[in-house]
Amino acid sequence: MKKIALAGGCFWGVDEFFSRKEGVLYTKSGYSNGQVENPTYEQVCSGTTGHAETVYIEYDENQITLKEILEKFFKVIDPTSLNRQGNDKGTQYRTGIYYIEEGDKEIAEEFIRMKAPKYDKPIVVEVEPMRNFFDAEEYHQDYLKKNPRGYCHIDLSID
Repeated sequence: MKKIALAGGCFWGVDEFFSRKEGVLYTKSGYSNGQVENPTYEQVCSGTTGHAETVYIEYDENQITLKEILEKFFKVIDPTSLNRQGNDKGTQYRTGIYYIEEGDKEIAEEFIRMKAPKYDKPIVVEVEPMRNFFDAEEYHQDYLKKNPRGYCHIDLSID
């Protein structure tokens, strides 16, 4: 089983999107790469903690590769938008690929290099080690399963 963490704006949609993909075994919404221990949603939304809304993903690489996950990720985010996805604005909504295994850094960086010529603006997706990850509050977990009409900035029907 492999692990990666992706920040792509509001974590509700990213979590739901990846939970539906074959080979993805587990997803969890949380806050990563900030400076505050165990931040609350309100603290993260204040923009003062440095955290990004992030989805932690465990997947079976025999069913789906990291490159395939990143292809799907780039279909539902705007990788050229800094600190904004959909209607959500702020540093907590930045895009990022936070790797857990060092070898995934090269895969992510190469993926971005290959994608860059397809965009008119620079890709601003962070590629960094996952320095920390704190679970979001329970009401954020599987939010769109619990609230099917809840806000989502991405098209969940995309494969």
